Amino acid sequence: MGIETLIGANYSAWNDSLMLTLGITEFDYALREPAPPALTDKSTTEAKLLYEKWEKANRMALMFIKNFISPIIRGAIPDLANAKAYLTAVEEQFKGTSKAHASTLVMKLVSTKYDGVSGIREHIMMMNDMARKLKGLDMEINDGFLVHVTTST
Repeated sequence: MGIETLIGANYSAWNDSLMLTLGITEFDYALREPAPPALTDKSTTEAKLLYEKWEKANRMALMFIKNFISPIIRGAIPDLANAKAYLTAVEEQFKGTSKAHASTLVMKLVSTKYDGVSGIREHIMMMNDMARKLKGLDMEINDGFLVHVTTST
């Protein structure tokens, strides 16, 4: 389970890795299901088990989320006890950042030309990498367009 530390520009990849890890460990339960009602002395055994399952998933999800956020970024996020709410707060911090990063990548993608010095393979790989990063930011590049910008001089 390789989750890289969230440092800003890698929000989309971080979120994908985090969701995969939480899904594999089943700690995403707290993100998928609302918090069950608080326990009372009249709570059934089933209600107690459900509450314990959600509570553990919530606690573990929060640990995973917070552990893989750089301390500088973590300090800018309100300390919430609910993993889903905390993750929403993290997302709010990066909506604008992702758009700015995507804009920069698009400009670089359309303006980068083959320099004739390095290998054509390296140029194609670099262009593919930019397209992959854009896809991670929910801006998928059409293959025909990628071929056009990669081969235009």
